Amino acid sequence: MIRIQRWINKVALAAMVALAPALSLADSTQWQQVTDKARGQTVYFNAWGGSEQINDYIDWAAKEVEKRYGVMLKHVKVTDTANVVSRVLAEKSAGRTDKGTVDLVWINGENFRSMKHNGLLYGPFVTDLPSFNGIDPVKKPTTVVDFGEPVDGLEAPWGMAQLVFMYDTDRLDAPPANAEELLAFARKHQGRVTYPLLPDFIGTTFLKQLLSELSTQSDVLQKPVENADFDKVTEPLWRYLDEIHPLLWRKGETFPANNLALTPLLDDGEILLSMTFNPSYASSAIASGELPETVRTYVHKTGTLGNTHFLAIPFNSSASEGAQVVINFLMSPEAQAHKANPDVWGDPTVLTMSSLNSMDQKRFAELPLGPATLSAEGLGATLPEPHSSWVSALEKEWVKRYR
Repeated sequence: MIRIQRWINKVALAAMVALAPALSLADSTQWQQVTDKARGQTVYFNAWGGSEQINDYIDWAAKEVEKRYGVMLKHVKVTDTANVVSRVLAEKSAGRTDKGTVDLVWINGENFRSMKHNGLLYGPFVTDLPSFNGIDPVKKPTTVVDFGEPVDGLEAPWGMAQLVFMYDTDRLDAPPANAEELLAFARKHQGRVTYPLLPDFIGTTFLKQLLSELSTQSDVLQKPVENADFDKVTEPLWRYLDEIHPLLWRKGETFPANNLALTPLLDDGEILLSMTFNPSYASSAIASGELPETVRTYVHKTGTLGNTHFLAIPFNSSASEGAQVVINFLMSPEAQAHKANPDVWGDPTVLTMSSLNSMDQKRFAELPLGPATLSAEGLGATLPEPHSSWVSALEKEWVKRYR
């Protein structure tokens, strides 16, 4: 794990050096020209629409950017970002180099890599955003390295995420602290453990978490999957799943559709453990009445996977200036602090406090953590995501074996 972290820090530092000239050339006059062109534009924002809290936050942001900048933000709710990537690729193949149907997309990981390598992204633009001054890639390296893929200014960091687990203290005294303990827990509590159906993002993340814990070659995961002996590296994972699946909810013959489907199952005690990629989710669910006040969050002792999610502009956006204005606002301390509030969304900020002025630091210091939200210390180590190419390979093999 130490070697992996050193590699990520090295990449982040290199990215910071590469970005330095662009940062020093940031020009308020140039930015004013962008905001002037943006006024009156309509930005079609393709973003996952499966969470009421996130939808409400985007609605709030839409009102703010219209009021402040005269930009209309339309939330196009999607269920799978890969479909958005396919649409932009189809437009490029058809020669539609402008007036595209997607102006802004919420993206990361494999989808970003696909758009980047197919020339589907506008930019680089990120270092021209005034709000980028609040980003410190050295302290938060995943803001410039997305699943092992350098961002290169083609997507802007929007929020942080880390895999966490949840349990109800009224039903359980101590949750399992690693993969092996989870297997023992499933044997003891048969039918009361599960995970989301792949290719749901959290379901795939859970597999990657298990692989990171179980593999003796975890450093290989940071490289493209084609450079590894896939069968050898993943053998411990499939052996583990073969053993635990018959012990799962509904005997592992069916799985909840996504991580949100785990919430009511945890609420009524049908399952004893849940998972999410938002460390503040449990507190938000408690505040909304979806989970009881006795639910708490925990992580595995050796750490859990973490990453950054991003905003990108397709190469043929009809409103690239408006999209930049929207992104700049969403990265601002005001919008980031509002998003980090567990009563709103609870999505951790990409900003580094030492990069902010005292007033903006106060915004974050005064945020309620929420009863089930772990402190930074409590979240423990953040394990790096495997290279994005592992996602498709893992999902295909999982489907072949278990569907």
